[in-house]
Amino acid sequence: MTHPCDLSIAEAGQALRNGRFTAVELAQAYLDRIEQQNDRLYAFIDVDPEAVLNQARLADARLAEGECDHLPLLGIPIALKDVFDVAGSVTSCGSHVQDGQTATDDAVLVQRLQAAGAVLLGKVATYEFALTGPAFDQPNPPPRNPWNPDHITGGSSSGSAAAVAGGLVRCALGTDTGGSVRSPASYCGIVGLKPTYERLSRQGVFPLSDSLDHIGPLAACVADAALCFDAFAEPADAPAASQLLGQSLAGLRLGYGRDWFADDPAVDPQAVTAMDAAASQLSLLEARIEPVDLPDYDLFEAVGTVILQAEALAVHKKTLGTLPERYGRAALRNLITGAVLSPEHLAAARAMQQRLSDQMDEVLNRVDALITLTTLTPAPAFAAFTDGQPVWTPMRTFPFNLTGHPALTVPIGFSNGLPLGMQIIGKRNDEARLCQIGHAFEQSTDHSVVKPNL
Repeated sequence: MTHPCDLSIAEAGQALRNGRFTAVELAQAYLDRIEQQNDRLYAFIDVDPEAVLNQARLADARLAEGECDHLPLLGIPIALKDVFDVAGSVTSCGSHVQDGQTATDDAVLVQRLQAAGAVLLGKVATYEFALTGPAFDQPNPPPRNPWNPDHITGGSSSGSAAAVAGGLVRCALGTDTGGSVRSPASYCGIVGLKPTYERLSRQGVFPLSDSLDHIGPLAACVADAALCFDAFAEPADAPAASQLLGQSLAGLRLGYGRDWFADDPAVDPQAVTAMDAAASQLSLLEARIEPVDLPDYDLFEAVGTVILQAEALAVHKKTLGTLPERYGRAALRNLITGAVLSPEHLAAARAMQQRLSDQMDEVLNRVDALITLTTLTPAPAFAAFTDGQPVWTPMRTFPFNLTGHPALTVPIGFSNGLPLGMQIIGKRNDEARLCQIGHAFEQSTDHSVVKPNL
């Protein structure tokens, strides 16, 4: 019999409705997993078992009253990246700067999570202020990759990815400013959905870069990610991400952005092979694969870096002046680089951002979706991150924070035992199409069913 924690959200919901187990029993199963595995993964930083079980008891009462038909997350445990405010608890953002900063109100998405009847399992780790790579001068040790604990999970939704990949939760909410949902999902062999800009509320979530920040689910499978997104998305009457799951890909035109990675000297050859195989598999599913020329990736990264650094400095300017000693070394170095940017630099970057967005719209107007690699390599080793020095991790995620287009990453294979991911990009508000494609690919391969040996 399948362990309750290994059921999909839909399967667990059906089991709750059928009385196979209660929400309390499901929550306890997850708490047991966390107790058994978290000392190795460092994913969860704040778990209150009694509060979790109290929420589960409320969910059981609602299930008994018959509320379950319109609430697919009722009784389902969900985790939150530690940048979301939960009233009465500290939003530490992985930084000593936030010591004692207790939230007075719930983030909007936490309120929606509660209204949906989901069980808040706890908070998971993030790199300091969602800024930097792994460091050891933060309040919590950086999470470990369940596939190989000597390797990172990716940032900054590091705990979210480790928790899902390690089987400690089916879905965790993260944030994505330059790829921080998609790159850790790719590195950990799970699904990550960065929705269209502002489809998920950012109110009550500590900001990094207001014009680039997105909220998104990291999940064990595409259907789980779609269900979580649908429970929280705005506006409520917009197309559901789950509405096309199971539909054929016949006739869909998928632009293949192969030039973005194939000849890059940083790319892992196994990643090129895996991505070409994924494109071939989509062709076997009757999608039409068409090579496309995408705008210059390096220009996206340069423009995005200017905007991110300028906006991040604005967020932290006051505390940098009053509490500089509480910042970690890497975070402090990262933030102060924004001080060299002038208003003219930012204005030029925003103008180029619009031009690049228009160019990406033109490409997407010719196809139903795009496909390309998520990251050019599997997860780097911790050994690469020493003394707070920055380490460049080659990804292909940043452009879609600038343009606001939705993007989904799904597993496509391995290199040296570490996962690789494919990124699927769609038109604005077309999360349903991405999930349709990702789900069809997932169901036709075994990449998502292979789990780390914990």
